[in-house]
Amino acid sequence: MAKSETPFLDELEKGEWPSFVKDMKQAAEKKPMAKDLLRQLELSYKEKIGHWKHGGIVGVKGYGGGVIGRYSDRPDLFPGVEHFHTMRVNHPTGWFYTTKALRTLCDIWDKHGSGLTNMHGSTGDIILLGTTTDHLQSCFDDLSDAGFDLGGSGSALRTPSACVGPARCEWACIDSLNICYDITMSFQDQLHRPMFPYKFKIKVSGCANDCVASIARSDFSIIGTWKGKIQIDQKEVQAYATAGLDVKAEITDLCPTKCMTWDEKAKTLAIEDADCTRCMHCINMMPKALRQGKEKGATLLIGGKAPIVQGALLSTVIVPFMKLEPPYQELKDLILKILDWWDEHGKMRERVGELINRLGMRTFLKDIGLKPVPQMVKNPRTNPYVFFWPEDIKKEVK
Repeated sequence: MAKSETPFLDELEKGEWPSFVKDMKQAAEKKPMAKDLLRQLELSYKEKIGHWKHGGIVGVKGYGGGVIGRYSDRPDLFPGVEHFHTMRVNHPTGWFYTTKALRTLCDIWDKHGSGLTNMHGSTGDIILLGTTTDHLQSCFDDLSDAGFDLGGSGSALRTPSACVGPARCEWACIDSLNICYDITMSFQDQLHRPMFPYKFKIKVSGCANDCVASIARSDFSIIGTWKGKIQIDQKEVQAYATAGLDVKAEITDLCPTKCMTWDEKAKTLAIEDADCTRCMHCINMMPKALRQGKEKGATLLIGGKAPIVQGALLSTVIVPFMKLEPPYQELKDLILKILDWWDEHGKMRERVGELINRLGMRTFLKDIGLKPVPQMVKNPRTNPYVFFWPEDIKKEVK
């Protein structure tokens, strides 16, 4: 039996879970690039260091983003990955594909690249892993002819993404798919031509279940919500209780604001809607008994990100409720104001959430033209001092 070239990687094929190594080995049977990628990765595991180097800027005509340059620092050993650039392709909103579209995409990538893909990247893009500099433009041309466009990379607006929303989910309070598509089409310059201090991500979730994790992973979060009272069907509540659901322990006791009460004798549920934060827990637990309020819209949040320059940040509410209907002009005007403010004051590689931390939320709200509201408060004040802007005092005196 021949000795394996990749003993370290072979270990990752063992066990119950699917292995990326197995997929790479299948690609390596057809593509020398994939074979050399395996061999270089094996060396990295052996030496405990990476073997990629930054090789400068690569791209296609007219675009400053969408292509990530990558070169091997050992082309003498692995000539197949001397160039191994990544292309980010703008995904269909909600990640809906036809079989024909997927086959076309794979045929293009087999023609121009390694055949390896990542469906999808953390932002949402289709990630095409590994092509050479001389194939970048021709690959992009073929993608364009097939109806695909590049996504965002670098210090630019990253490709907006959204949950499947009203296409498959009964809880969607907004048309997350149409909002994401409209934003993508409206901000093409910001997406394809890097112009910001650092990256800026927009994610759209149809409800507070936040299936695209926008609160943790995007600079600007759009989350569907509602106004008014949660609709209650007491007969269905009683049916859940009769079926064995402990309404007090599993619903009312777990309510984050304790706005719900369960009358054990009467078998009725009451909600103090003014205290509800619309977290969706009770609705998720009793979907037949509880429905969202009838007036739908979105909550807008700012500043989420992963830990890169500074630690991880969760988004902060800046607009508790906004009606979102085409052409979404109020939403897009607010996004432009935020981008302009961040571009004016941000340092290199400083995300908008980090800038707000540095200058203060009060400064951000004043410059953007938003009024403070209780939903923005993370924790109540712990000191007795209240500060006022001098111009506000003058207005009150008049």
